[in-house]
Amino acid sequence: MAEPLSGVQLDHWRTFIESSWALHTRLEDELRATTGLSMNDYHVLVALADAPGRRIRMGELANRLVLSPSRITYQITSMIKRGLVKKESCPDDGRGQEAVLTDLGLETLRDAAPAHLTTVRESFIDHLDDEELATIGRVFAKIRKV
Repeated sequence: MAEPLSGVQLDHWRTFIESSWALHTRLEDELRATTGLSMNDYHVLVALADAPGRRIRMGELANRLVLSPSRITYQITSMIKRGLVKKESCPDDGRGQEAVLTDLGLETLRDAAPAHLTTVRESFIDHLDDEELATIGRVFAKIRKV
């Protein structure tokens, strides 16, 4: 059985969980209200926009976004219906599938980014100084490797 958390550890853990959930909820609500996109929609669009050829294998996209294979399939299917992405066979082997950003998807991302950036700044960035942001970056880079 795991060793119990100390009072200080428990306080920090609860503060992290509660504030991260509140932040995610705020970001999700604002993004939906201003753009109609979910956070998953937005992150798929960003990942594809940053990818070479604006395309990524489905499995790699699922890993990058920390989604299960079934969840990424559902997500991409939903976005295909809205014309934001399409699915194509991998040009290298033909067995795998790639998600591909459409022109409409890129335009949607470009239209959504300013409002989302405003929410990110107002809800997170503007409350921290450069040293605090650097600390957060180091801490979560370490956690991501676990």
